[in-house]
Amino acid sequence: MPTPQRDDVATRSLLTRLDRFSLLPEARALRDRARELLRADPGDAVVDVGCGGGRATGELAAAGTRAVGVDLDPLMLDAARAAHPGAEFRHGDAYRLPLSDGSMRGYRAEKVYHSLDDPLRALAEARRVLVPGGRVVLLGQDWDAYMVDSDDPDTTRRIIAAYADTMADPRAPRRQRALLASAGFTDIEIEGRIVVFTEAEVLGMLIGFADAAERSGTIDGARARSWATEQRQRAEEGRLFVAVPFLLVSAERP
Repeated sequence: MPTPQRDDVATRSLLTRLDRFSLLPEARALRDRARELLRADPGDAVVDVGCGGGRATGELAAAGTRAVGVDLDPLMLDAARAAHPGAEFRHGDAYRLPLSDGSMRGYRAEKVYHSLDDPLRALAEARRVLVPGGRVVLLGQDWDAYMVDSDDPDTTRRIIAAYADTMADPRAPRRQRALLASAGFTDIEIEGRIVVFTEAEVLGMLIGFADAAERSGTIDGARARSWATEQRQRAEEGRLFVAVPFLLVSAERP
């Protein structure tokens, strides 16, 4: 088990990364579109599952909805409450939401379902807390479909796949249409967006991908270091290119 101090450091590091991403215009546009797809009127109750630092929950509250952020990490919740006092935050997870039956008009989950080993159970919980006619919006990236420019495409494919395989469900967005139908949701719609990175800010993520591939034995250390060096050089020379596919999948509870 990790020590509490390491948990604190890891959470704060994750908060920093999430906050940096959330400030990008593309990320803001994704949140805005997710909010539109919820079709929530002022006063409607909306739950933000896996709310993290609470930015999306705070934006929902600022738009007039009764926003409830739910997260499993107490440190995330502390940060969310401090940053967004106009919203409500509760401890819980996607399988056990601290909400009564039929109490929500909207349900959103952003960058959450790739970490779930039983998405149908989570969708059953979403259906439980939604009123008939309530809306669900799932937003996330397909970790197995990252596009990274490299002079070594074979190594790149291996690295992306190895990192994706560290997650419970790295390809979650492409499966959600079928899963929502199986869970009894209707009026399922899918939209796609591509978020492009060309600056050195994503180097840490790329190096993490290479490290994960080396740890899994997918590639050896020399190959991982060579690939990482190439990406650093690309950043220095203004040739870095990373594109991340995001899907917004929305549906209605009958």
